[in-house]
Parts: sequence; structure tokens; C-alpha cells
Amino acid sequence: MTRDLDLTLFGATGFVGRLTAEHLAATVPDGVTVALAGRSVARLEEVRRGLGPRASAWQVVVADAQDVAGLEAMAARSRVVVSTVGPYRRHGIPLVLACARAGTDYADLTGETLFVREAVGRAHPTARRTGARIVVSCGYDSVPSDLAVHLLHRRAEEDGAGGLTDTTLVARASGGVSGGTVESMRLMVQELADDPSQRAVMADPEALSGGVAGAPGQEDVWRPFVEERTGRWVVPFFMGPYNTRVVRRSNALTGRRYGERFRYRELMATGRGVRGAARAAGVVAGLGALAAGMATPGVRRVLDRALPSPGEGPSARVRDSGWFRMETTTTTEDGTRYAATVAAQGDPGYRATAVMLGQAALVLVSTRRDGTAGEGGVLTPAVALGDRLVAALRAQGFTLEVRREEAGRFGAAGQDLVRVRSGFGQGLVRRLVPGTGPS
Repeated sequence: MTRDLDLTLFGATGFVGRLTAEHLAATVPDGVTVALAGRSVARLEEVRRGLGPRASAWQVVVADAQDVAGLEAMAARSRVVVSTVGPYRRHGIPLVLACARAGTDYADLTGETLFVREAVGRAHPTARRTGARIVVSCGYDSVPSDLAVHLLHRRAEEDGAGGLTDTTLVARASGGVSGGTVESMRLMVQELADDPSQRAVMADPEALSGGVAGAPGQEDVWRPFVEERTGRWVVPFFMGPYNTRVVRRSNALTGRRYGERFRYRELMATGRGVRGAARAAGVVAGLGALAAGMATPGVRRVLDRALPSPGEGPSARVRDSGWFRMETTTTTEDGTRYAATVAAQGDPGYRATAVMLGQAALVLVSTRRDGTAGEGGVLTPAVALGDRLVAALRAQGFTLEVRREEAGRFGAAGQDLVRVRSGFGQGLVRRLVPGTGPS
């Protein structure tokens, strides 16, 4: 079958799919052929009409996540397929396999460890053979995390400062939540309840590393504590148990180029003093209670009525007023200290994510066209897209920068964060991320 499509957006009628289509309509270069794909011709045409004249010639492709023949036909026509159809653990593997077999590049928004683990096991060898780049997690999960460490490594390498050692991301953000995110959380909690053997996979810090061992001591942070250099309370970042595994996969895929002593974790700041401690307690308790509620049938029915349903999401006002700022610090093997900032305006999970996914897709298209695609496999944003995605996001107004820190700005590697001063919420966090233990 002739590849007549450069880029196919699968799930274009969904909440994030529409936002991604809007971004592509505003930024896609002339000459790039685009299609909108989904189950309903009428709804796809409605989306297309709302995108303005630049999208008027885009094709409409009918495809269903469970129709293997239809997915294979779509993949065979496309150089790049972008999927916003989740939960990916439930709906995503057939498309991944179709793209891997066809040699078609793929990008998604997943934040689901069990899905990526399955994709690695089932699709990575095929994608390596065909050259398909199966790039997972091209949104807020996990572009800021992955590119921050990529930039730190690049700078340390340029300066001859040696490999990275203990590396910590502290997240700050403001935004909303969609029904798709809630559904993914619900599915994960239910699957862990139904199949306790999956808890060991979720708890494994190297769950996505393909058998490549990282530095000793890679563990999930699960208790609040106080940051020494600022006096802020910090808690586990709720996306950390996934993002950290993506970053470690980047390290594994590149022969542990980040360093033999590279260790990575993610936190979220809640403020100083009593108020900071109270916020930390609230965050940990709230997330734990949400997970516990989703695992309890009677409570789950109440939550289902209160939380957004699939296809629903934050308002345009919330999407426009949201923002995120990720600060990642590291110390290299020779003692040099660096800090990376990745930040953007716009709701991180929706407005900013649509930009990240759209630009990842366009980088895949451009590198496929100019012959710089690189090797295939189930890859991460840093490995597959790297500096090209950094440049593309900077052009969209994102901040991605690295600075060398003066001595004393933050403590020696492994000592910048004081260990636990309070153990509140431990059991609740364990329920949210089963199998985790102290860092």
C-alpha cells in the first residue's frame, strides 16, 4: 500500500485529540499530508470543520482500536501515527504492533507502566528490525522529565564533567484533569487489585529498562521531607513513579550514557513551615484516598459520579491559565553542579501536552523525510527525538535551559535533601503505588 499520509492523528475526536489537531492545524508545515482518524466519519468531519482552512484538505480515516485489519491499513498508509486513544493498556497494543510491523513511526501520551512494559516485550524487537520508532510518553508524561535529564547530560558531556550522579526533579504546576486521565488511573488500580502479581512490576524501578540494571539505590520516594537548601517541604510527585522509569529507559537504551552512578527521583514542593507541612500531608492523603476509593466498589461509584468522564476535561480558561515549571538538579562525577529548567504556559496535561505531542509528531515526520530518523524500537522522547524536539519546543515558547551552579547553591550529591522528618501518609502512598518502600 502506498504511504500517502505523512501524519495520522488517531483519536482526533477525543478531548486531547481535538487540542492536538488544533495545534497541528496552526503549525504543520506546508506540504505535510495529515489525516484525522477515529470511529465516526461525522465526528471527524465536525472536528475538521472547526480547524479552519488549513485543515480543509485533511483526509478522514475510519479506524477502531480493536480492529486489527483497520489499524494495519492505517499504519501502512502513514509515515507517522499519533495516538491519543487511551487508556493505552486497554486500547493501545494492537496499534503499536501494527506500526511496528509496518515500519511506521508512532507517538502517544501514555503514562501507564504496564502498557509500556507490554509494548517493549511485544513490539521492541520487531520495531528494531523494521525501523519503526515507537515513541511513548510524548506529553507531560514524560517530555519535561526526559528532556531535562537529556540536557543535563549534554551539558556535562560538553564540559567534560563526567557522568551524572544523584539527580532530582522538583515539579510545580497548575492545571485541571480530564476523564481520560481518571479512567487510566481507575484501570491501573483495578488491574492491580485483580492481578497482584503486577504489583512487583509497578514497584520495580527498572521496570521499563529491558533488563539493563541501573545504579544501586534506585527507589521510589514515598514520604514527605524537608529540602535542606530551601527549607521547603517536598512530597513524592504523583507522576514520578512513571516518569522515573521512562528516564531510566533512556539511560538503558543508550548504554547507560548518563553515568554508572546515575540515580533519579521526582518530587513536588508544597512550601515551608507549618503550612508547607500541612499541604504535604494533604497532597499525600488526598492521592492515597483517591487510589483507595477507586479500589473500593462502593466508594468507586461515588467517585465515578463526581469525577470527569472520558471525553471531558478542563475548560478553556483553565487550560489557558495553567502552567508548569520543572527544576532538575544534578551533581556530576567530578563534583560539578548543574540545574535544568523546563517550563511552559498552558495547562500541563492538556494545552501544553497538545503542543508537546504535536511537535513530537512533526519532528518524527521531518526526520523521516530528511533521512535522519535513526534506529527503531520502543523508544523515549529523549532517545528518539532529543535535540530536535528541544529546538521545536523552544520555538513554541517553552523554556528548556541548563545552567552551571555556583558552589554552595545546593548540597553535595545525595545530600541536598534531608531525609524524613515526618512519616505521615506512608500507608496511603503505598496504596497509590503498591510495593514502594522508603528511599
